[in-house]
Amino acid sequence: MKGVVIKSTGSWYDVNTEAGEVLKCRMKGIFRLDDVKDKDTNPVAVGDKVSLINEGGHDGWVISEISLRQNYIVRSSPKHRGARQVLAANIDQNVLVVTMANPRTSTGFIDRFLLTAEAYHIPTVVVFNKQDMLDVKTQRKQDFVANIYGDIGYKTLFVSGVKGVAIDDLRDVLQNKVSLLAGHSGVGKSTLMNAIQPNLNLRTNEVSKYSGKGMHTTTFAEMHALDFGGSIIDTPGIREFGITDFRPEEISHYYVEMREVLNHCKFNNCLHENEPGCAVKKAYQDGKIAEERYVNYLNIMLDYKANYKHWE
Repeated sequence: MKGVVIKSTGSWYDVNTEAGEVLKCRMKGIFRLDDVKDKDTNPVAVGDKVSLINEGGHDGWVISEISLRQNYIVRSSPKHRGARQVLAANIDQNVLVVTMANPRTSTGFIDRFLLTAEAYHIPTVVVFNKQDMLDVKTQRKQDFVANIYGDIGYKTLFVSGVKGVAIDDLRDVLQNKVSLLAGHSGVGKSTLMNAIQPNLNLRTNEVSKYSGKGMHTTTFAEMHALDFGGSIIDTPGIREFGITDFRPEEISHYYVEMREVLNHCKFNNCLHENEPGCAVKKAYQDGKIAEERYVNYLNIMLDYKANYKHWE
């Protein structure tokens, strides 16, 4: 029997079978697949297409095989140093939900997510939520940040899950696609999903008044079918997005605006820091690469090179 993993709790998986039945399954022993690595903390992820066998009884269903993934997106595991966590597999697009206040999403977080999405060839829509909470200062900040990403080709949307602003536009983006919904805790992912499809009745939570950060509402990744076509994978809120799986010299290849000038650098192994004849640094100095993007790139390089030995 075949199906798709729609929920992962770490040891048990809900699988939607081709017959339309949802079965609770375990993972069978240890198996190998080209894109399931020994360092994965979760070898089976939401979105995986799997084969099942029954080892006896209604609770005896076991995942025996994972089909080759079309793609997947990972981050470094927040709990296990040197390991990685697969957020989801077989995705058509990412929907990155960000907010400029309560809590504030930094461009550093956005760039780390987009870097990983580009590495796995998954397009991303950046959704600015909580339009109803903007004041003059945060509106100005949002305009500034949105222009950075809009200017380099990312689609941006401005919505409010609470007030229903531009929810139809978001439905249009989601229709007939498998979308990964990601973002900090507290940016309103569950509220947005309830606005998109009210019968989901997902639990929502307030932002902590003490820390100013979101509190986790979604505990496990889960895929929800959408009445108007397609499905959305809800993920637990991400505090930090650690990158993994590529070498330091590859990082600039996943900055879309840097890709246009990489071949003009004097040295093939240029890291675009202080090397002479660097076309990327010249593009930044000429205003063709946003200062925030270039500074975030340098910070990513510092962090990644410091921890690179854990990924070799």
